[in-house]
Amino acid sequence: MLTSRSRCGSIVRTMEIVKVYMRGWLNYYSIADMKNNIEELNGWLYRRIRMCIWKQWKLPRTRKRKLIGLGMPEWVACEGAYSRKAYWRMAGSGVVQRALTKDRLVNWGFYDLATAYQSMHVNY
Repeated sequence: MLTSRSRCGSIVRTMEIVKVYMRGWLNYYSIADMKNNIEELNGWLYRRIRMCIWKQWKLPRTRKRKLIGLGMPEWVACEGAYSRKAYWRMAGSGVVQRALTKDRLVNWGFYDLATAYQSMHVNY
């Protein structure tokens, strides 16, 4: 699997593999009108990458430091870092979504399917 739940590996490497795979998938199915499917898949991929990043941070003090470094207030960072929720649930939480925004992930090299689909279809 491209983004394994048990071992996420390097985020940069994972994003590159996902980029290659999704670009090929999008080129193959580009004829079809699948705007809703693309948006759902894109949202799922963003959450999956957030989950892998959250899992890599491992320790609560690392999570707190990283969240503060990403611009979150200290009390919000503490609230998220010391949460006992599972990885997938935290990836969907507001704290992680505000810290690891779509724009930030795209700047880090994430391949945004919706943008690529939009560039292929003029009347998106």
